[in-house]
Amino acid sequence: MTANRLSTRSIEKVWGRSDLPRAFGLAAPAAQQPVGEIWFEDSKGPRPDLLVKYLLTSEKLSIQVHPDAAAARAYGYPSGKDEAWLVVAAEPGARIGLGLRAPISKAELRAAALDGRIEAMIDWREVSAGDVFFSPAGTIHALGPGLTLVEIQQNVDVTYRLYDYGRPRELHLDEAIAAAIPEPYVAPFEPYAYAPGREILVDSPAFVIERWTIGAGGRLAAGPERPVWLIPVRGGGLIDGQPLEAPTVWVVEDQSRIRIDEGSEVLFAYPGQGVCDALFVDTRIADAPIPGHERRHFVPARRIDPIFR
Repeated sequence: MTANRLSTRSIEKVWGRSDLPRAFGLAAPAAQQPVGEIWFEDSKGPRPDLLVKYLLTSEKLSIQVHPDAAAARAYGYPSGKDEAWLVVAAEPGARIGLGLRAPISKAELRAAALDGRIEAMIDWREVSAGDVFFSPAGTIHALGPGLTLVEIQQNVDVTYRLYDYGRPRELHLDEAIAAAIPEPYVAPFEPYAYAPGREILVDSPAFVIERWTIGAGGRLAAGPERPVWLIPVRGGGLIDGQPLEAPTVWVVEDQSRIRIDEGSEVLFAYPGQGVCDALFVDTRIADAPIPGHERRHFVPARRIDPIFR
């Protein structure tokens, strides 16, 4: 089975953008709301474990939270919602809010959401291209304007709004307060270098995300129970003879031939916990008398500017 290029679906959001990056090949929104999310989906087969999106912000998103597995299933959802973001581009001063500046009670959280004080309680942090954040279920969070992000999440569409800056959209105070952890954010995972040019950004019960900044050619080995999503962010290469380039997303459920050009940055995501040691065989060195672990020590690539303009 060859790699499957996912189709795109644009989602209108009040906080989205009308000046869509040319690379997406989408027309500007006609009249109503700007586009805030671009989903990458496969209309065939069963519902996948993961969903990849691009987020494009021109205004603040609501202050919100997602439920964990137990809370989500109590309302009929198949899973909770952990998510992670890679910042592709950020305007000067662009910020992401993660957690609160100080712990408070749930009663205090409700009062702050009702009167708007919650905005000042959020731990806002400036971000830049290349930053990565993992937001597990229960994390109170928000995104500011001026951001282009790749979001990788558990494939469930459930968001509870705590505060929406007075916009006429529904809030979900009871559900949000029940799901929220009203305290400072502590990163549950610290990224680390698995090998030169191969960085583990997230390793959680829900998914693993790797960032490769390598030049390589070889075979990607996936499986139907643990498919692999490929998200080229910069640069590119080939996958089963087709162009591997941003902003596309591919899913591999068997084996595929890939080539990653020098100077590229590609995300690999797959469901479940634990790094897949045999994810990739670099056939350029596979016949050399080098131990298996050393075969994953690729040459680090230089960073290049984002393609989004």
